Amino acid sequence: MKRFTCFVLLVISWAANASAYSVGFDQVQLYTDSDRPLKASVWYPSQTTFPTDKIAENVAFFGSSVERVGTPMLGQFPLVVISHGYRGNWRNQSWLATKLAQDGYVVASLDHPGTTSFNHSAQAAAQWWRRAGDLSRLLDWLLNESYLLPNIDANDVTAIGHSLGGWTVMLLAGAQFDREQLKQECAFQDSPRVCGLTPELGLDKPQVGEPSGSLKDDRIKRVVSLDLGLARSLSRQSLQDLTSPTLILAADVDIGDLPQAEESGFLAQYIPQNNREYIVYQDAAHFSFMQLCKPGAIELIEEENPGDGIVCKDGNDRSRDELHQAMYQDIIRFIQAS
Repeated sequence: MKRFTCFVLLVISWAANASAYSVGFDQVQLYTDSDRPLKASVWYPSQTTFPTDKIAENVAFFGSSVERVGTPMLGQFPLVVISHGYRGNWRNQSWLATKLAQDGYVVASLDHPGTTSFNHSAQAAAQWWRRAGDLSRLLDWLLNESYLLPNIDANDVTAIGHSLGGWTVMLLAGAQFDREQLKQECAFQDSPRVCGLTPELGLDKPQVGEPSGSLKDDRIKRVVSLDLGLARSLSRQSLQDLTSPTLILAADVDIGDLPQAEESGFLAQYIPQNNREYIVYQDAAHFSFMQLCKPGAIELIEEENPGDGIVCKDGNDRSRDELHQAMYQDIIRFIQAS
């Protein structure tokens, strides 16, 4: 009987330790005196469990429950930084950030000036290299100045990006932009959704202040690309030279002019197989990597912005929630194994 009691207590103890952390959340204005101030959002394992609040929720999208300005859990945790897509924002992958924090990660995201839904500055958008710089500056703050410094394992940093954010984190991994290659690719196979953006993103001609070398950030140990765009602008040689472990996740349902075989597949073709993993979700669309949509969201969005309801459309086999579960399992497995 005593052995049985001890066994039950052991199981209870294990279950308690295996349970998810509460999630603390904070938003911080960074570099306010610079020419490119940043708004950062941070998720982390929290000692406090209340009061809870909903973040990233509106009439179209579901949010997640967090403890605003919680007390960080003692100990060091791996760090993940997230880059949103073209004209997206920190809310888009808040579902992923919350899940990671529940599993013991510090996560930080930001809004990229010029290419966020909150800032359409043409000048900022054309400074394509500064998107990667935004994440490096975010890391500078997290690893040198932030109140979370004691809680971060600086030797275990992952960068995740969706769409244009996927392109951004590939630059941080060491991939390099090749303007001539992009021109040749667009002349051979034009894509309005990709090639049509090159002037706005400053990719059609050299920009003032544009760097000539690599934007690689050696603090980042691994990268995850979520159905990226503009892959064909990354030089083949730089992709072949990549050493950072790379997880390439792709959506097979084409939303029009963004076929994954020419984007994520381009990465998979040139990155050495021993450094990358390539997974295609047959029943996912490009925006399946965004937060969950509420019932009636498509009609609501279409009424306000015709054509934008596509952000809530997925494939027909699995719900977005089911897709998120599969995506998350692939991401967490990759992070823990590499």
